[in-house]
Formats: sequence, structure tokens, C-alpha cells
Amino acid sequence: MNFLIVNDDGIDSAGIRALADALRTQGKIFVSAPAVQQSGKAQSITFMEPIEVEPAEFEGAELAWRVHGTPADCTKIGLQLCALEGHEIDIVFSGINHGNNLGTDTLYSGTVGAAMEAILQDKRGVAVSLGDHNPTHFEAACDLAVQLIPIVMWMEPMVMLNVNVPDLPKEEIKGIRYASLGPHFFLDGFVYKEGNTYQLDGHIPDYSHMGEALDVGASSLCYATITPLKPDHTDHELLAKMADWDLSL
Repeated sequence: MNFLIVNDDGIDSAGIRALADALRTQGKIFVSAPAVQQSGKAQSITFMEPIEVEPAEFEGAELAWRVHGTPADCTKIGLQLCALEGHEIDIVFSGINHGNNLGTDTLYSGTVGAAMEAILQDKRGVAVSLGDHNPTHFEAACDLAVQLIPIVMWMEPMVMLNVNVPDLPKEEIKGIRYASLGPHFFLDGFVYKEGNTYQLDGHIPDYSHMGEALDVGASSLCYATITPLKPDHTDHELLAKMADWDLSL
């Protein structure tokens, strides 16, 4: 099997190295990752200016590129360059991200955005995140990524999986919950600094009272979570009712 590994923390992050080490036991790995930190870039792409793409040294990878662009750029260019070299990618894995991507904050996530871009390119995508910005326990997330390979290959291509794992030793994680997206995960706002500058800041509250059916609640209770996501944001229930709207032009 062929895996393209992307992320938003940058090609030199510990998370992408850990994921690559795990996946290369299951097939060939190819890496296309940002040259610098690109968190919060969602699924944005660069189209008003060219991006620089450099071949990179990456242990265990068949091919690797350092991309001066967004996470979604990395997915698009990585798939294209792999195809030009005759390598058909089976699954795009994004991560392992340093920090959770839960609730509606997934709309901001470059990690999720890179995996969602895979779906738009008719590939299968998985985003994997760890619940700390300075993670130290990669084993459980790597193990879960490997277990998901045959399941993802069975799934419909137009669905991606968003995986979040507590940054804990494997034996301290309570289990896995298949959960819906919860509310806004990181409660934030822009704080004035100086010189007319503002910086985003905030905190993550305790969501454990929300229970295990929502990703934010299950994560607070020390479960790993898996949430299936689609690129179609249409409210189909409301769309069906729109036939009764009395509007005209």
C-alpha cells in the first residue's frame, strides 16, 4: 500500500515522524508537509502566488517534499507529484497533530483540512491528533492509525475520519468512542497586545458533563474519539422544507 503523509505542524514535527514510522511497517510512505507551522489554515489553498516545493530528506520515505504552502496545498501537490512518479496513493494520513481537533473547531484545523482535501481529490483521508501541544505519548495514536487502514479502505471515499487521542500512556486511555462533533472546543478571543496588535488566546473548558456521545465530552473523559466527516455542509433537512417557502423573483 502507498500512504501520503501530510500535516500542519511542519515536516520537522515529532508527530509526523512518529506516524511515518508506524505506517512504513504497513507499506510505502510518501511525505508532503509544510516547511513551517501552518496550524489554523483550515482547507485554504494558495492560488494568488506560486509555492516553492523542495525535495526533502525524510527517513523511511520513498519520496518527500518540503512545501512552502498550506496543509491543503501539501495534499494537492503531494498527490500530483506522486502520480507523476507513478505512485498511486491509497490513503492520505494527516498528522499526528500536536493538540486536539475537536468539535466545530475542526473547521479551523489545518490537519483536518489536509485530510478533507484528500476527499476532494477522490482519495481516502484520515486526520490524527494528540491532546497536547507538546505531546509525548504517540504509541496509542500510531496503533490506532494502523488499525484503521483496512477499515478506511472499505469505507466510501467521500468520508474522512477525524481521530483524536489523549496524550497518555496507552494503558491509561479508557477506550474508543465513535462520536459526533461537539460545540466550539477552544473558547477564545483576540487579546490586545501593543501597537494596535491582537493575538488569539483562550482556554479549553471541561466538557466531561457532555458525556461520551460528543467528541469533546468523550475526550475530556480520557477516551480516544473517531468522527466521520463529509465535505458536504448542506443542511438536507432544511433543504427539503425549502420547497414550501413562498419566495419569488
